[in-house]
Amino acid sequence: MRHFLWLCDYEKQEIEEIINLAFQIKKETKKGVFKPYLKHMQLAMIFEKSSTRTRVSFEAGMNQLGGNALFLSSRDIQLGRGEPLKDTARVISSMVDMVMIRTFGQERLEEFARYSKVPVINGLTDLCHPVQLLADLMTMIEFGKFDFKNPKNTRVAYVGDGNNMANSWVILAAKLGFDLKIATPKNYEIDENIKNKALQYAKKSGAEITFYNNPESAVKGACVVTTDTWVSMGQEEEKEKRINDFKGFEVDMRLMSLSDNAIFLHCLPAYRGYEVSEEVFESHSKEIFQEAENRLHAQKGLMVWLKK
Repeated sequence: MRHFLWLCDYEKQEIEEIINLAFQIKKETKKGVFKPYLKHMQLAMIFEKSSTRTRVSFEAGMNQLGGNALFLSSRDIQLGRGEPLKDTARVISSMVDMVMIRTFGQERLEEFARYSKVPVINGLTDLCHPVQLLADLMTMIEFGKFDFKNPKNTRVAYVGDGNNMANSWVILAAKLGFDLKIATPKNYEIDENIKNKALQYAKKSGAEITFYNNPESAVKGACVVTTDTWVSMGQEEEKEKRINDFKGFEVDMRLMSLSDNAIFLHCLPAYRGYEVSEEVFESHSKEIFQEAENRLHAQKGLMVWLKK
């Protein structure tokens, strides 16, 4: 049994297998073919953080695969009334075939997985967002910006907060061997433990990962530019300070002009006029919304792979 808690647990070959399966199922879906890969199986979706794309993609995806998805808000189950997480894990995993959790601390996800009898998927934590990176990778491949056989042809620039998305990008680059440049304001760098892990993996894969405090250095020559909101869930009280600290980090047309004809990716929701300009967002809307749709296909591939 395998869990999908973060990309550190997966090798390049395994990530490629999941992505290839996702593409196969996406192709079938586009033809109107819905094979019951997970017939009669039950997915429990536990949400301690609200969501649009995560809920819709997992729920629709499981239904399309022939199974059923159960939406479980922490407000609606005993977990929200103080039941120990390990007890919730024992109970729920005895009744379903797979669990997806969207929560705050990574340690909560990992505790649940320790006591679960079935595969557990990270739908997002404060530390990382690995299912989003699967969708991003699919989109890069579709736009001709990544090839598993030639990863060194890819240079990605991440501009913005050193948050769960930045942490996920640095691990993906290190595992697959493509080059990544991360630009964050001072005091907003990525998690130090994640950074050290990534640099270790990069020695094996050949990835070149560099860190800057100015976006121009990161974006120059990149074929993919990506960002995320400056104010994540739970950081609302820091909004004004963050907006001030992130001045100069908006991905606008001037910044994009430094890239090598890059596509632009954003995990959404996007706040125009902050991390991305309206002009950049709308001129790259094709890849952004293809990326959003790929959450559905990537997660179907992942769920089938975990239950094969």
